[in-house]
Amino acid sequence: MTKKAILFANLGSPDKPKTKDVRKYLNQFLSDPYVIHLPWSLRRIIISLFILPTRPKMSAKAYQAIWAKEGSPLLFLSEQLKQAVQAKLDCPVAMSMRYGKPSIKKQLLSLVKEQGVTNILFIPLYPHYAESTVTTSVEEAKRVIKKFKLKVSLQVQQPFYQHDNYISALVNSAQPYLQQPYDHLLFSYHGLPEVHISKLDKSKKHCLKTVACCSKPHKVHKTCYRHQVFQTTRCFAKKANLPVGKYSVAFQSRLGRAKWLGPSTEQRLRDLAENGVKNVLVICPSFVTDCLETLEEIAIRGDQVFKEAGGESLTLIPCLNNNEEWVETLAAWSIEHLPEI
Repeated sequence: MTKKAILFANLGSPDKPKTKDVRKYLNQFLSDPYVIHLPWSLRRIIISLFILPTRPKMSAKAYQAIWAKEGSPLLFLSEQLKQAVQAKLDCPVAMSMRYGKPSIKKQLLSLVKEQGVTNILFIPLYPHYAESTVTTSVEEAKRVIKKFKLKVSLQVQQPFYQHDNYISALVNSAQPYLQQPYDHLLFSYHGLPEVHISKLDKSKKHCLKTVACCSKPHKVHKTCYRHQVFQTTRCFAKKANLPVGKYSVAFQSRLGRAKWLGPSTEQRLRDLAENGVKNVLVICPSFVTDCLETLEEIAIRGDQVFKEAGGESLTLIPCLNNNEEWVETLAAWSIEHLPEI
């Protein structure tokens, strides 16, 4: 007999909003070759000489601005989601983090060695495909299984950027905000260096070769982050009946000097304000859980940028977090992939 379980994976968070904890977290995160696509020696030089001396202190201040009595928002909101899904299923449900705690390694060992699980549905909580999110999480799970010779079957939930139930949950969770007066809705997605996109185009003739490359059918779209975020936007706009011209797309969270996907969220907010937009809504569909990138980067720094440029109000639409429809969706996927639950 098989014993089934669900294992979620999110990005992760430092243990505390202190410089030393953030340094440890960033070191682990940035050392991942799926995050910085450079040879190990060059990656180590960049991290040690140009990022870790200053970035941890800056990031610690940002974390301090959003840290709650329960701890890191990403961690406790992820735990709430796990508990909500667990309440709907009879099998074990666990939450892991790619970086920091609880690690994928710890949760896999607990499920297999301590609880006797033999079949796991692994759900990376990223709607869109990227090597720096989905691939690194899956590869880490495979590494642990191989290293510890775990006798377990791993099924992986594929990116759900245009899944009907995900889009429905996203739109319905945003409705209370969309029903209020606003001038513009900005879809802010986590950014990626352009090389992360072009690298996956084996033909070297499609991705980023034209402005409309993401609108032309191509097999590379299965792993094209840029195409997938535009598709999420189109699906959302259609279901929510958004008027053309009242929404746009931008990319946030840039790091380093490489060329990143654009336009940047910060510049887009500035442009909107300078062009007379007074009340802007911002939604961040690449995150299913509120975190530093939404609560600090958008709701605090983005708000400041928008108002300094002449805007009046910026409202962050919360992530799905433990939204009931989203919980039902995850539970349904679990039953679909592991039908004997």
